[in-house]
Amino acid sequence: MLYQIAAEVVVVIHFIFICFVITGGLLVLRWRWVAWVHLPVVVWGALVELMSWVCPLTPFENWLRRAAGGQGYTGGYIEHYLIPIIYPAGLTHEIQIMLGVFVIIINLIIYAVVFQRYYHRRH
Repeated sequence: MLYQIAAEVVVVIHFIFICFVITGGLLVLRWRWVAWVHLPVVVWGALVELMSWVCPLTPFENWLRRAAGGQGYTGGYIEHYLIPIIYPAGLTHEIQIMLGVFVIIINLIIYAVVFQRYYHRRH
């Protein structure tokens, strides 16, 4: 039971991490110090997608599920939880590249706004 709860907590943490990767730059509009945390997270998130790496949270979640007597799953978190909702046909390397590029573009736009606001405040 404890392992199952821990696996679910990892899923929630993973989801929050992904949301922070994509939209955390919006927090920088309010608190500039968040950029020191967000930028490395964006780099990690983009690299995981662009390089087809597996986030360490995925094998950890699978280990917890197996320890709870259940089964793990193959592939990554996005493939298992998000892609069936967004792309029912499945995840391809091309889609992963698009997701990584999306993360980079959305954050470049957000940080352009952050720097523009900062520049206008200083001048």
